[in-house]
Amino acid sequence: MRIVLIISLIFFFFTSCENDKVERVFHTKNVIIVVIDGPRVTETWNEPGRPNIPFQSAMLNEGVLLENFRNEGLTWTMNGHSAITTGNHLSINNGGTEMPDFPSIFQLFRRQHYLDSNDVWLVASKGKLEALANCNDSLWMNKFMPSTNCGIGAGGIFSGYRDDSTTFEVVMDVMANHHPRLMLVNFKEPDVSGHQNDSTAYIQGIIDTDVYVQKIWHFIQNDPVYANNTTLIITNDHGRHLDGVSGGYGGHGDNCEGCRHITMLGLGPDFKQYTIIKDKYNQTDLTATIAEILGIDMPQCQGSPITKLYR
Repeated sequence: MRIVLIISLIFFFFTSCENDKVERVFHTKNVIIVVIDGPRVTETWNEPGRPNIPFQSAMLNEGVLLENFRNEGLTWTMNGHSAITTGNHLSINNGGTEMPDFPSIFQLFRRQHYLDSNDVWLVASKGKLEALANCNDSLWMNKFMPSTNCGIGAGGIFSGYRDDSTTFEVVMDVMANHHPRLMLVNFKEPDVSGHQNDSTAYIQGIIDTDVYVQKIWHFIQNDPVYANNTTLIITNDHGRHLDGVSGGYGGHGDNCEGCRHITMLGLGPDFKQYTIIKDKYNQTDLTATIAEILGIDMPQCQGSPITKLYR
C-alpha cells in the first residue's frame, strides 16, 4: 500500500509539473535584421557619449542591448553573416565563391511556413553576400530561396559593392511593397572605408548607418502591416583591430578583442526595453532566438535562444 502511495505521489508530481508548463507566446510576426558591416565598439556603443550613434542610443529606450555580443567564428564578412543565416560558425570563402553547407534560416522559414519568395528577402550592399541565399545541402540547394537584391544593379555575387544609400532605398521599397516576414540587410560601411584607412569616411559610415536604422524603425512603427508585430535587430558581422593590433582599424580577421567584440540592439513586441545585458552571447545564439520567435525549427543551429532578451 505504501509503495502504491509513493508511486501515485510521484506520478502526480510529474504530471502536475507538465501541466504547469506554459509555452511562451510571441507577438512578433516579422523580423528585420540589419547588419552594419565592421565597426569597432570603440566608435559605437563603447565611446563615451556615443556621438556617432545618437539615434541608436535613443532607440535603446525602446529596446535591449547585448553589450557583450560576439563573433566566435572567423571574423570576416561572409563568415559573420553566415553564422547569422545558418546558426553555425562556418569556414567559407570570403569572396562569395562558396555557399554554406547548411540551409539558411530563409529557406527553412519558407519551407516550414509555406511562404512565397517575396516574404523572405536578402538585401546587401556587398554583392558577394548573395551566396548566402543558397546552400550545398542537396536536399535544399536551389529550393525555397529568398528574394535577393545584392550588389551593383542587384547583380549578385560578382557585381561588386554599391553605395549604402542605394541599399537603403531598396530596403524601404521592399518593406513598402512586399512587407517581408523575414529580411536581412547588409550595409557595407563602415567596413569598406576602414579597409581604406580613411578615418573620416569610416566614422561617417557609422553615422550614416545610424540614420538608416532609425528610419527603418520609424517605418516599422508607422506602417499598418508592421506596427506592433515586428522586431528589428541591429548588429554586426565582425569588428576591427584595436589600435596597436595589426595596424589598427584598417583591418580585421583575427581573434583579437576588437574583431570579436560586436553588439546587438533589439527592438520589438517581445523584447525588453531600456535594458543592457552584459552576459556573453554570440551570433548563433541570435539565430536561435530569431528561429524561436518565428517558429522555425533549426536542428543544426549551434546556438541557444537568448531568453534574457524577452519581456
